[in-house]
Amino acid sequence: MAREFTGKHALMVFGGAFSVIIAVNIALAVNAVRTFPGLETKNSYVASQEFNTRRDAQTALGWTVRADAADGQVVLRITDADGKAVQVAHLDAVLGRATHVKDDMSPDFRFDGRAYVARADLGPGNWNIRMNATAVDGTPFEQRVVLHIQQ
Repeated sequence: MAREFTGKHALMVFGGAFSVIIAVNIALAVNAVRTFPGLETKNSYVASQEFNTRRDAQTALGWTVRADAADGQVVLRITDADGKAVQVAHLDAVLGRATHVKDDMSPDFRFDGRAYVARADLGPGNWNIRMNATAVDGTPFEQRVVLHIQQ
């Protein structure tokens, strides 16, 4: 004897399907909020008004930045428009992953005459340096630099 598909069965199928969809959405939302590192700026309108001025001052420095890692050392090279090494007045650099802040570290970068060098044990994957430097003339320089890991 074949069973009849009734309205109760249809309700259970639709209810079950929507329950799965809602559960997945809740799980994704909780993980998104839990892994969000926080605000980039307190007031985005004010930051947008100052952006062009800061960008123009930073561009006028003519600096190029490259970061490499090999054998437990991270090398951060800052060069001017002529390709000469730049020694900054102040450097703050956070080494971390692009997707979360759990592995963030602040290596002790030291200028060796050619570049800033620091020891860091890095796991595999995508790493970035979020760099805030101050030029000798007081100009702030901010950049997120992709770390090139030598195999």
